[in-house]
Amino acid sequence: GETPAHIGGSTLFGDNVEDEWFIVYLIREITREFPGLAARIDDNDGEFLLIEAADFLPKWLNPENSNNRVFFYKGELHIIPLSETDEQECDLSVASPTVSQGLKLLSTRSEECLAAEPIRAAVYKRISGYPEKIQASFHRAHCYLPAGIVAVLRQRPSLVAAAVQAFYLRDPADLRACRCFRTFPPEQRVMTTVTFTKCLYAQLMQQKFVADRRSGYTLPLPSHPQYKAYELGMKLAHGFEILCSKCSEVSPDSKTNVPHGPLWERFLNSLKEKNYFKGQLEGSAKYLELLHMAEDYFQQSVAKPESSAEVSPGDEILTLLRTTTIDLEELERDAACLPPEDDDSWLDITPDDLDQLLKEARNESLPSSNEEEQKYDLEAVAESMKAFVSKVSTHEGAEMPWSSDESHVTFDVDSFTEALDRILGADSEELDSDDLDEEQEFDFSDEDDEDLDAENQGQEQKVSPNELIGSLKSYMNEMDRELAHTNVGKSFTTQRKEASSVKATTSQRAGPDSGAEDPELTPVDVDMNLVANLLESYSAQSGLAGPTSNILQSMGVYLPENADHIASNEASTQ
Repeated sequence: GETPAHIGGSTLFGDNVEDEWFIVYLIREITREFPGLAARIDDNDGEFLLIEAADFLPKWLNPENSNNRVFFYKGELHIIPLSETDEQECDLSVASPTVSQGLKLLSTRSEECLAAEPIRAAVYKRISGYPEKIQASFHRAHCYLPAGIVAVLRQRPSLVAAAVQAFYLRDPADLRACRCFRTFPPEQRVMTTVTFTKCLYAQLMQQKFVADRRSGYTLPLPSHPQYKAYELGMKLAHGFEILCSKCSEVSPDSKTNVPHGPLWERFLNSLKEKNYFKGQLEGSAKYLELLHMAEDYFQQSVAKPESSAEVSPGDEILTLLRTTTIDLEELERDAACLPPEDDDSWLDITPDDLDQLLKEARNESLPSSNEEEQKYDLEAVAESMKAFVSKVSTHEGAEMPWSSDESHVTFDVDSFTEALDRILGADSEELDSDDLDEEQEFDFSDEDDEDLDAENQGQEQKVSPNELIGSLKSYMNEMDRELAHTNVGKSFTTQRKEASSVKATTSQRAGPDSGAEDPELTPVDVDMNLVANLLESYSAQSGLAGPTSNILQSMGVYLPENADHIASNEASTQ
């Protein structure tokens, strides 16, 4: 179609996400080495490079228009921007460009397409440390394996990945093939060193597995010095046997391994169009003879085995077994002088190690130093929460303010009261923010009240704004007096009120009701209640993730650990 000539491929990285980022490193280095090349990469999540830098992306970039926009070019990350027309119109629903359009912009306006520094830094951070980090991802371990597997791994060490995956994702049908090992019987086993990635090694080690008694694979006692090598070898042998059991049983010289796939179908249709079979009836002896000749030519000239992606690991293993000479004595001599295996203590993470890892990750995301972190202010907590609540949310979620320090919460009283004047027609001096809240709450209660009739509603429409506000205040005062002596009212922290002796005397003479209730109507300290509830929620998280820490950290506010809670735990432990 419109896609220009290119080289492409796909890789199944499984559970090892680091393999995916290693491929990103390779792609970047290829474009650096060959400046004329441009490359793009995605996975089953889509544009995962943009996901990694999600905190720094421009507002217009979203999953709907991000396809064919992200490229590596001359060793740098580039993002194809919006056209000038779309940018002026703020059209965020614009379609993604085609590959040809993206490459044209990349070659003519590469400087404008260069991704912003924070975006590039976020992506490059994930691939930092290569190529040195390649060796750090390996783990070498001793395994007690059948001689055939040892010979195969010497020819193709990468087949260990397919074998581990076959064992790791086994099902009951796969295990039926392992009741009687036909390809790798346990009689001829030798000790060898196998190189895994740390992910593959962990997948083998962390799975508990007991072999079928009929298989012949038995393990020594756990106290045996080489118990781990026996167990690893047994699991790996099951993986290789499962791979081979999925191959069709054909003799080496058999020609029943018929080519298949889209390339073969196009090749066969081309032969038919050119009258290659000369009108022979399909299935006849002459037709089959011509067909076998075409298959041989296709396998030797069109689809070479070494470049075919359709060769299964099991077929490759069986081919290597047929073409490799197994010298058991040589393998046993090599087993006598194996190098020491790697330490696998990295598999065990203590709670202290986990806390240290979390602390390091947290420090990397902190916008300020540790000294500034300790000087946190409770007012910043309250202001940050107000900033979060004041943000307008949509169906896509709430906008997170970066930090209370970066964007202070402001409130324009004049514009607010003018808006109220337009709505209610009242003077700004007679209103405050609490009146608006009271009016809204009263309106909601009116809408939900099923007992109001049309006559009452008609009368309310004729009430003047001043009378309406006075009525609202009286309603709210009555509700406050009712709640003041309940657990709900006592649960809030109120502002400190300095009452004079004259006012106190007046309140005592005002009557039994007002004298008992007026002191309770002190205004609620909103900030103090907000901070107290946030701290209580944060303490209840017990160091785990929760709504309080997630919201505050997204705005750059990091609460310290509860020192009182830690001290009480230490005291109880002692």
